[in-house]
Amino acid sequence: MSIILKNAEQLELMRYSGQLLAKVFAMLDDYVQAGVSTMDINNKVESFICNELASRPASKGQYDYPYVLNCSINEVVCHGMPKATQRLKNGDIVNLDITLEKNGYVADSSKMYMIGKVTPLAKLLVDTTYQAMWAGIKCVKPGATLGDVGHAIQRVAESAGYSVVRDYCGHGIGEQMHEGPQVLHYGEPGTGVTLEPGMTFTIEPMINQGGYRTKTKKDGWTVVTRDGKLSAQWEHTVAVTESGVEVLTLRQEEVA
Repeated sequence: MSIILKNAEQLELMRYSGQLLAKVFAMLDDYVQAGVSTMDINNKVESFICNELASRPASKGQYDYPYVLNCSINEVVCHGMPKATQRLKNGDIVNLDITLEKNGYVADSSKMYMIGKVTPLAKLLVDTTYQAMWAGIKCVKPGATLGDVGHAIQRVAESAGYSVVRDYCGHGIGEQMHEGPQVLHYGEPGTGVTLEPGMTFTIEPMINQGGYRTKTKKDGWTVVTRDGKLSAQWEHTVAVTESGVEVLTLRQEEVA
């Protein structure tokens, strides 16, 4: 897939999509709790995106996926499918991965939710994964490489005793949900694609408590850790600017 540099007008459209997507997570913050089914969350998000934000949930129909988000709980690494029979329970950690398209441009972001009282080890994994994502984001600037980004993420994760999933990665984004380049969450400094202003892509590390190997369940979507240990993920859509990086999906609680 080719890398498509965005001009100022296109970046403004992407910025607006990202701001709308941040509103979806703000809406969910008080809703995601023990007892709520993952299908209830899916339906609430679809209604909010379509009716309140006059936008399109970009995941629905992409690669024939039938829902508007992924709900990945505990040992699920990514692509967890919502179910009416699956209710969140005290102690769960869950990643909600949501996309939104407005005016022809897509934003993609995910957030971890800790349900009720989680174990200290689960909280540490969630917090470290968040730190790893931001370590990668802070490397983004013109002249840096994607290897710099991946290495920063890998260093934070592995220093804490965790592993970085190899099978899935971030991606370019714009008019299409998936554009070039692929954004690995591990790597060597100074290697890979050199970053230029106008590049837009996701940084979305999946960090495992145990080994990095994964397997896909029989539904063809849900990816879990091979060893059954916990996994966490955070994601933002970012743009390379003339001076550094802009996080297009920044949420209100993250504003300094």
